[in-house]
Amino acid sequence: MGSEEPTVLVVEDEPPLIEIYARWLEADHEVRTAQNGDEALEQVDEEVDVALLDRLMPGMSGDEVLAEIRDRAPGCRVAMVTAVEPDFDIIEMGFDDYLTKPVEKETLLETVERLLTRSDYAGLEQELYALVSKRSALQSAKSTREIAESDEYAELEARIEELEAELDAALPDMESGEFVAMVRDIETNADEEPTMPEGDVPDPFEDEADDAGDEDGENETGGSTAGGGDR
Repeated sequence: MGSEEPTVLVVEDEPPLIEIYARWLEADHEVRTAQNGDEALEQVDEEVDVALLDRLMPGMSGDEVLAEIRDRAPGCRVAMVTAVEPDFDIIEMGFDDYLTKPVEKETLLETVERLLTRSDYAGLEQELYALVSKRSALQSAKSTREIAESDEYAELEARIEELEAELDAALPDMESGEFVAMVRDIETNADEEPTMPEGDVPDPFEDEADDAGDEDGENETGGSTAGGGDR
């Protein structure tokens, strides 16, 4: 908000993941990092544009940090980046986007850019973006039966329909706008979300370690995915 480059706060209790996310972001963003909730709140101010927040951390949880960020820096956009599969409780949470680990580099960067763009939109559009993101996260994690039986999800759908109707009335030319394209992109990404195979899960840091230790210039392709741990 105050610096030329947008500021991104990475809150993650696994140092290897902090390194990876910071490496991905540092070319175009000012990056701050924190390994727990207390450190995160020390870093939060009006200069932070986007926070990438782990949900499960020792001490203060990501949910508690999220509530504090909303109080201290209401203009900061927040994406939960976590191994916790979303449940219907996320509908009432104040985040803007939800990414389930492991997260690919392209997905992380696109999410940050969407959140930065979203800061330019008005209240109704921001609420619609957040609700569509939550709906997409739930559609990726829940069965058709679970969704059909959930009163919370039905209320979410109803609110999305209300917002769409209000925006259609207020912005009749919105159909061709960038905002609608962003919302549809979220919905499309939910349908394409990869699932991790059962059985042995590859080490998400293996390629990063190979890449960092490859001083002889051998062709390595590490760093495309991060976060296969249990947080």
